[in-house]
Amino acid sequence: MPITLQKNDVKDSLTVAAEIAAQLSVHAVSRDAEAGIPTEEVALLKRSGLLLLPIPGEYGGAGARWTEIYPVIQALAKAQGSLGQLYANHVVLVILGEVIGRPEQAEQFYRLTAQQNLFWANALNARDARLTIAPEGDHFRVNGVKSFGTGVAVADMNAIGAVQEGTNTPVVFVIPQERAGVRYNKDWDNLGQRRTVSGSYTFENVLVTPDELVGPPPVAESIFPTLVFLMSQLGKIFTYLGIAEGALAAAKDYTTTSTRAWINSGVETAAQDPFILHRYGEFWAELQAAIALANQAAEQIQIGWDKKLDLTVAERGEIAIAVSAAKVVAIKTGLNITNHIFDVMGARATATCYGFDRFWRDLRTFSLHDPVDYKCKEIGNWFLNQEYPTPSQYS
Repeated sequence: MPITLQKNDVKDSLTVAAEIAAQLSVHAVSRDAEAGIPTEEVALLKRSGLLLLPIPGEYGGAGARWTEIYPVIQALAKAQGSLGQLYANHVVLVILGEVIGRPEQAEQFYRLTAQQNLFWANALNARDARLTIAPEGDHFRVNGVKSFGTGVAVADMNAIGAVQEGTNTPVVFVIPQERAGVRYNKDWDNLGQRRTVSGSYTFENVLVTPDELVGPPPVAESIFPTLVFLMSQLGKIFTYLGIAEGALAAAKDYTTTSTRAWINSGVETAAQDPFILHRYGEFWAELQAAIALANQAAEQIQIGWDKKLDLTVAERGEIAIAVSAAKVVAIKTGLNITNHIFDVMGARATATCYGFDRFWRDLRTFSLHDPVDYKCKEIGNWFLNQEYPTPSQYS
């Protein structure tokens, strides 16, 4: 039976995440090949209690700090990159009411999620303007198509972004899974992250009530609502790190049990080969550096979260630089590890039955969420010109 995390109890969250990861690892290769809808994975999350980590204790949640939540993302992604991404999205979406919502929406979303153990997903891709929302009497109707709806097909609650005529910013609304008129187009057949169901969704005359619109926040001029974009970015970073950690662990197991020493090495086992030892030393050191940067960024996110409306533009800018730096290093390190583990495992490790390529495919796919080159540009502009990144969905 899976371990269950009790409400208001976060000390065992990593233990619970590791237990889920162990269960998922058994079928990791076959599920990657199958793709499909992650029903089993979400069911595991629900039984675990991990969905309640970000929710304050007074509303029935675990009241975990962000420095405790992000390592859980990493632990889940170590077994399956798709689940890491799905959970990373959930923990940020649950807090939307507190960050960008009307005063009563934080309590509404928190209590509902805690009482019913709800899983959240989204289709908020701001670059896709094909989905429109228009008033109709005392409610709204939504029509069109929205791409990159990660997890929407399996979530209980979905945060959606649509365009309304005459407005410059997307309208965000939250609707339950059973809302009529939403159809998954089953068009997610990508290189990696194959269990995220991140395809497109068609909305046909979908009803949205005024109370389902998120926001506006009570202090429109506050910089605090933009912190959620950085919180989301850091969730992606910990997913990258989990994938890289999973790849390194899988490679270690294979090297110590299956890889044969090279004929000119002069040693009996691959684990004694000086070149293999050198490579593993580099992999491990680089990964520890990437994790350390991400942990530093998580600490800064927590400070920003604690400040809330008192967060300043400069403080937000410092957090943005920390997150950007962590992302650059995590992606470069992760791609290096997931690509070059084959150098220390040998030719037989490329057999399809092992599925070791899934780590690279997952990381390569998810690392393209937004161009890492722009993160380098933002860091450089801050370093040379003392200019912070302009807040956006990606920065």
